[in-house]
Amino acid sequence: MQSSNGRPRGGGGDPEGATESHDGFDPALSEAPAAVRYDDPWYDALASGWGELNDAGAAVPLSVAETGRTRREDAAAEVYLQVQRSAAFQEVRSRYRRFVVPAFIGFFGWYVGYVVTATTAPGLMARPVAGAVNVAMVAGLGQFLTTFLLTWAYARHARLRRDRAALELRWDTQELTRGIRGGAS
Repeated sequence: MQSSNGRPRGGGGDPEGATESHDGFDPALSEAPAAVRYDDPWYDALASGWGELNDAGAAVPLSVAETGRTRREDAAAEVYLQVQRSAAFQEVRSRYRRFVVPAFIGFFGWYVGYVVTATTAPGLMARPVAGAVNVAMVAGLGQFLTTFLLTWAYARHARLRRDRAALELRWDTQELTRGIRGGAS
């Protein structure tokens, strides 16, 4: 039987028996000519800030000029930083936090309370409410109900208190970057 890399697997001929060595060293790759190179499709050397290999086989960092960044891109990045520091952006973030933090604390407390009560007071949770419906079932369905209510409240809060200001910020940012990039966005 052969493994996915084409080498025979198993058999009693090698000292490891049926197991393969996974120490990261592949002798078949080390014997390959220098022109043949294994490229990992999940690793982009240029995106990581390191360029091609030098003659010694070590990765060489890219200089600022080789990264392809231009003054216009730097100016556009500065626009986004200015917007982030602006009072309007801070107000949008503040409105978001003023809703999300208390909502998270309330909902998480309700969820943890349900779980703790279910594990520490099974007699209370087994108490019948109406027929075969007990306190645990009512509280469990209450979890679903509060999830839907919280989703509705979040969407309403965003629509009434944040969306218009965020849209204006986006429009202003696009106008500023469009001016820097020469009319193209």
